[in-house]
Amino acid sequence: MSRRYTYPEAAEDLRVEESWLRRHIKKLPHSKKGRVVTFTGADLERIDSLFHREPTTGPLAIVPDLPAGSHPLAHLKPLPARRKPAA
Repeated sequence: MSRRYTYPEAAEDLRVEESWLRRHIKKLPHSKKGRVVTFTGADLERIDSLFHREPTTGPLAIVPDLPAGSHPLAHLKPLPARRKPAA
């Protein structure tokens, strides 16, 4: 049988506050027997993957396949000047 985690243990493993787990319990995978709530290792992995986000912009974003020789940031354009040039 796999290990079961209590609220404090799961919160420590996920690096979140225990109160966050309790507030969001209806949206999170867990087991409940009577009033006792427990989490399996698989539940904790699913919770982590539910809230994992990959960047959509910037140098770390996953860029679709580009034609050979093109730069992944080639589509970016410089911002306009913030102030008028001195006369």
